[in-house]
Amino acid sequence: MRIGNRAIGINHRPYIIAEIGVNHDGDVERALQLTDAAADANADAIKLQFFETDRLMSKAAKLAAYQKNAGETDPIEMLRRLELNIDEMARVVERAHSRDIHAIVTVFSTELVEIAETLPWDAYKTASPDIVNKPLLEALMQTGKPMIVSTGASTMEEVICAVDWLDSARDRLAVLQCVSSYPAPESSFEGIPAIANATKLPTGYSDHLLAKDHAGFPVCAGACILEKHITDDRTRQGPDHRASILVGQLPQYIESAQAGIPARGWIDTIRKSEVVNFTSEESRIWAAESEYPERSYKCLGWAVAQLVPIKRVLDCEKDVRTVSRQSVVTTTDIPANTSITRDMLTIKRPGTGILACNLESVIGCTTTQAIEADLPIQETDLVQFEPLLASV
Repeated sequence: MRIGNRAIGINHRPYIIAEIGVNHDGDVERALQLTDAAADANADAIKLQFFETDRLMSKAAKLAAYQKNAGETDPIEMLRRLELNIDEMARVVERAHSRDIHAIVTVFSTELVEIAETLPWDAYKTASPDIVNKPLLEALMQTGKPMIVSTGASTMEEVICAVDWLDSARDRLAVLQCVSSYPAPESSFEGIPAIANATKLPTGYSDHLLAKDHAGFPVCAGACILEKHITDDRTRQGPDHRASILVGQLPQYIESAQAGIPARGWIDTIRKSEVVNFTSEESRIWAAESEYPERSYKCLGWAVAQLVPIKRVLDCEKDVRTVSRQSVVTTTDIPANTSITRDMLTIKRPGTGILACNLESVIGCTTTQAIEADLPIQETDLVQFEPLLASV
């Protein structure tokens, strides 16, 4: 896979994405400052999030627990406060390119893809909740740009389904292991080799840990992309500041990622040979040959313990899985005994209704009861509904 002239894969240094996300707090000047800081730290790219609150949130939308813990009280007001419009994003893209780093964006609604395409993004990314949003995945695939798909709070079945939908874009596709918890638990790397083995695609890690010096661990596990939230002040009001590192810590994070490079491949080697008892002396002799011997030594020790790769939904992710996924939602009041047409439907949060990937399966179904506008449709609302992918 390539983004611009940068090759991404297991035989290349990790591609580092400084995730600005919504940590600009709706202020484009702060977004520009964070972009400059990411460039100063030698990150490969910055990333923004492109959404319009009314397109993304239905009136059933709720806050995730971590958002409540950050002091938020209303999900719609929170997002409205954090929007950047396309003209403001254009300034950030221009600044990134003037600093010789890439500009990547996460698009949250299918209707916004065409607008996003008016800017020269180097790649698109999808958020973890949209692993089941087939219309959005396909719309981004059709742009022809490189794509990075996050997999937090998802099962391996869902990851494989998404990769199958994007099969024609495999040569420009990467997948990120993610734990959708803010912050994430320490042991959240085992999904990296699991995804890489199952998909045969470049695999990375969307990092929600608080530490700044552990990046060698996911790299050791096979991550060739690292995405890390950055902020200039972790005490600011906003949903992501507390799970971010300070921009001044980004150089140390990037350095720690390099320490994991010599250990790449050790997990597979160890698993295949069933060798689990490296002596301390043997490990230090091996690690001494690397650029960062002490950190590489720790990476090797961690690698020995990671013998069973697995991709699973952790208990700490279940809240975000429900709140942040998108469902098939009504655009108008629909009476009972009505055959549903495409114009009656959109896709919005929360994920409490029929999964977004089942949009086409809803069209043509007959309603069993009246459904109010701007609410997720439930399977019990429909006759003869056959899902493409069932909720789990």
